[in-house]
Amino acid sequence: MNATTARGALLAALACVLVGGSFTANSLLGHYPYAGGQFLRYGLAFLLLVPLAGRGAAARLRALGAGSWLRLALLAAVGMVGFNLAVLAAERTAEPAVPGVLVGCAPVAVAVLLPLLEGRRPRRTVLYGASFVALGAFAVQGWGRTDGAGLAFSAGALAGEVGFAVLAVPVLRPLGPRLLSATVCGCAALESAAAGLLADGAGWLRRPDAVEAGALLWQAVVVTVVGFVCWYIGMQRIGAERATLFSGLIPVAAACTAPLADTGSYGTAQAVGSALVCAGVAVGSGAVPRSGRGRRGGAGQRVPVPVPPAAERSLEKL
Repeated sequence: MNATTARGALLAALACVLVGGSFTANSLLGHYPYAGGQFLRYGLAFLLLVPLAGRGAAARLRALGAGSWLRLALLAAVGMVGFNLAVLAAERTAEPAVPGVLVGCAPVAVAVLLPLLEGRRPRRTVLYGASFVALGAFAVQGWGRTDGAGLAFSAGALAGEVGFAVLAVPVLRPLGPRLLSATVCGCAALESAAAGLLADGAGWLRRPDAVEAGALLWQAVVVTVVGFVCWYIGMQRIGAERATLFSGLIPVAAACTAPLADTGSYGTAQAVGSALVCAGVAVGSGAVPRSGRGRRGGAGQRVPVPVPPAAERSLEKL
């Protein structure tokens, strides 16, 4: 794993740890209007991200076609607003572990779906790693009581997590991580406001109290601004398939921080699941090299494959 890949992996991991550690903040917003909270979170994040978008941001946005704008709107609706709504709706009739386990399957879904959309075969190492991550997420969270509606909304949360990665791939290159984050936050704020007006009328937004304001500020600044930019930089460097592997760290981070807020415990199952997630990330991201690379010499020593001089000169220029 080279330095660029390693930095991308670390940024993707940081983003997912921030999301997992934010579940405590979510618990403090249980009585705040959902759409209003999402509007404040994404609206504030948008205002903070605009100055970071860089030069030529307006020109890059104007160069986008109608299809790209539709994709951005879907990304915000499915991967951000819709994902959060699906999780909240699932937890009305299902224990939180149920949507958590299904969302933990996102690495497997992305490892299969994205290559098929691009007309290539899934990578076996990524599939193996994604399977370990999904098993680890199940071990960390376990399985809880649910009904048909809970399963359906949990599946919707899985679709939102997959969409957050897959829908971003074609627009990440022309916009870049910072402008992409700012744009989708702006879209999500508008969509949240529309949903709030339609569902809750005049009561969709109210002044938060001190605790709610602190939770919303954390969600906007740390989880959204820092987390989204780190996530898309990581995705840009290591690809969506391998970046999504790190979403398995979300339940691990949530399990590690739960005892601090007295909302759960960290035991043997969580430790085993955390180990499985870390193993899956290591295998799928390429941190553990495959035995088939290179040739082995005597006494089990690895002998590097010779590189032609012309190719070596080309690599030095990169």
